[in-house]
Amino acid sequence: MTAASPDARTNRLITAYEQLSPANLPTLLALYGERAAFKDPFNEVQGRDAIGRIFHHMFEALHDPRFRVAHSATEGDHAFLTWAFRFQRRAGSAELCIHGATHLVFSPDGLVALHRDYWDAAEELYMKLPVLGALMRGLRRRLGTPQPGLV
Repeated sequence: MTAASPDARTNRLITAYEQLSPANLPTLLALYGERAAFKDPFNEVQGRDAIGRIFHHMFEALHDPRFRVAHSATEGDHAFLTWAFRFQRRAGSAELCIHGATHLVFSPDGLVALHRDYWDAAEELYMKLPVLGALMRGLRRRLGTPQPGLV
C-alpha cells in the first residue's frame, strides 16, 4: 500500500485497488454498496453490478492496468485519493499513465456509496494518442496563453 490512511475503510479500498486483477475484482466490489453511484469522465452508473461491468471492460480493453494511490485523506464519511493509473493499450505498446483523484463517500455500514473520479481526459489520455494527440496539442498551442520566452 502506497498511501496509508488512519481510516480502515479507506485502507481496505486502497489495498483492493492496488491489488486489483480480474481474479480479485469481487474483493473490490464487496467494498461498494449495492446501490453505489460511480462517475468518471466516461461512465456514470449506479449499482455494484454496473460498477463491476466497468472494471470487466477495463480488463478486456487494456493490457496490464494497475492503480497506485499516492495520497489519501479521510474526514468523517468522505475520503479523497490521488492516484496514478498505468496501462498499455495492448501488449507490447508503450505504457500510458493517467493521474487523477477520487472522492468517496461511505455509507453508515462502511461501504462506498459514492465514487467520483476526477481526471482531465484531454491532457491525461487524448494528448497521448498518436493522431488525436497531435490535434489536441495543436489546439492547446492555439488556445493557450502565450508564455514569455516561448513565443
